[in-house]
Amino acid sequence: MMGRSSNLLSRSGSFRPENLGQNAMAMIGNLCFTIFVVGVLIFTIIAATYEPEDPLFHPSTKMTNFLTSKSNATFKADDTVVRTGEDFLGPNQTVFSTFINLTDVDVPMAIGTESVTEDNLDCRGKTDDPIDCTDPDVFHLLMRAAIEKFKDIHFFRFGKPVRGSNDSSCHMAWRFRPKEGKTASLYKDYRSFVVSRSENCTLDVVSIGDYHSGGNARKRKRKNKGGSDRTTAKLDEGFEKAPQKIEGQDIALPVVGEAVNDSLPVVESESSFGSGKYLIYSGGGDRCKSMNHYLWSFMCALGEAQYLNRTLIMDLTICLNKIYTSSGVDEEGKDFRFYFDFEHLKDSASVLDQVQFWSDWNKWHKNDRLGLHLVEDFRITPMKLSEVKDTLIMRKFGSVEPDNYWYRVCEGETESIVQRPWHLVWKSRRLMDIVSAVASRLNWDYDSVHVVRGEKARNREMWPHLAEDTSPESLLSTLQDKIDDGRNLYIATDEPDTSFFDPLKDKYSTHFLDEYKDLWDENSEWYAETAKLNNGNPVEFDGYMRVSVDTEVFFRGKKQIETFNDLTKDCKDGINTCTSSS
Repeated sequence: MMGRSSNLLSRSGSFRPENLGQNAMAMIGNLCFTIFVVGVLIFTIIAATYEPEDPLFHPSTKMTNFLTSKSNATFKADDTVVRTGEDFLGPNQTVFSTFINLTDVDVPMAIGTESVTEDNLDCRGKTDDPIDCTDPDVFHLLMRAAIEKFKDIHFFRFGKPVRGSNDSSCHMAWRFRPKEGKTASLYKDYRSFVVSRSENCTLDVVSIGDYHSGGNARKRKRKNKGGSDRTTAKLDEGFEKAPQKIEGQDIALPVVGEAVNDSLPVVESESSFGSGKYLIYSGGGDRCKSMNHYLWSFMCALGEAQYLNRTLIMDLTICLNKIYTSSGVDEEGKDFRFYFDFEHLKDSASVLDQVQFWSDWNKWHKNDRLGLHLVEDFRITPMKLSEVKDTLIMRKFGSVEPDNYWYRVCEGETESIVQRPWHLVWKSRRLMDIVSAVASRLNWDYDSVHVVRGEKARNREMWPHLAEDTSPESLLSTLQDKIDDGRNLYIATDEPDTSFFDPLKDKYSTHFLDEYKDLWDENSEWYAETAKLNNGNPVEFDGYMRVSVDTEVFFRGKKQIETFNDLTKDCKDGINTCTSSS
């Protein structure tokens, strides 16, 4: 009895008035701790399982502007083609010398518009003698023929002609841009000319070949001491000096059509390797994301490397997101050089391939006692690393998204300090050469329309009018006041059956990407060069490449009709999502 009385007294003592405050505080503390534990548990589960909407979790103002810029409005809504450095340069920002007019080309004793007389040659019985392509008169003849034939481009440089495939053929190269071009790029073409000589010593251009038919006039590669291909630094002989800089900035312009040298840079000696400073990003959740996401993060790493005055060690292998693959799954093993201009990057910035770097590191770091500084928190800013003396700074990213995204390094106070060097990354010039070939086959004289159908046209809840507004009947009605009858009309579309657009053939000469498959098939230059990059294995012309070329051909049309801006009142991102810029 005494024990039970003692317990009752003890319990009753705890409910005494003077103890109520203490008990209440204990209960509140326990409740708060329980809520905290539950909150941490919920946050951990969400962080481990939640995948933020691509491309980014909390995009900064700069990222928002990057993704929503009006220049690529229709295509950007589908998160397809990433913008690169050349897209940020308007055509009015470029500085070009006066282009070459027909009146600028001397034609001594010309007969007709495409003829010159060889004063010092007795032509009797010699009409079949070889044409001297190095003769200045022949040079002037070919220039005049090119300027007269290609009326929709401006010529900025002509290369001196060289002998073609036979005695009556000359090959000549030139640099140009379309008269109504909306991009900053220059283009290079080289064509075959067939020249005839008449009995009265008159030379005439009989025909001009197709795009890139004059291969002998192309700048060639030569072998360096290491045996790898290297493009000669010398400009094409005979070309007049043409500016390739952006006004106020020392930034070169892309020249589409030149031979590409994107061999990997190497460090030639132990001493030069040991004296270098390097930055590498390792791991993270950026892999297999959209190309927009990939490039936004990569540019952060490149910007930090430049800020720290270090060489960026980069992984040239890319995991292509499933939205771009024919298999419908993410695909590893893609090469950076398939999609971007690595030659321009390595010539403009200090970068190394990580496979080569780790090989050199393992070979030399013990002898030279090279230091490694490991950073495992993205909140350690580049500014705090500016005084690090170690040879290598490694940023290691964890497994929890989105805190393991590379671009997080460039957020916050860093955003105003570390600038993403957009001018260093351009689109692959091999892909852009396909674009140039398509436009050249259309003589750079065509209009374009982008027709979005696919899943969106089938989803009438989100896009109630899209299917009807992009039907052939509606297209004919909409385009009649926008595109003149008989025009070349390039149709960029995700509609797999292009016969769907056959009714448009009554008014327009319609063209689609698949008409130009020879530009990437097994007999093409693109096929051979990408296979070489891929250890001799053929490379698929994948969905990202297709939509890249389709988009860029679209943007080179003289008139550009976009789906959501011009063909339908439906919103790009679905019902009730329209903005003033849509």
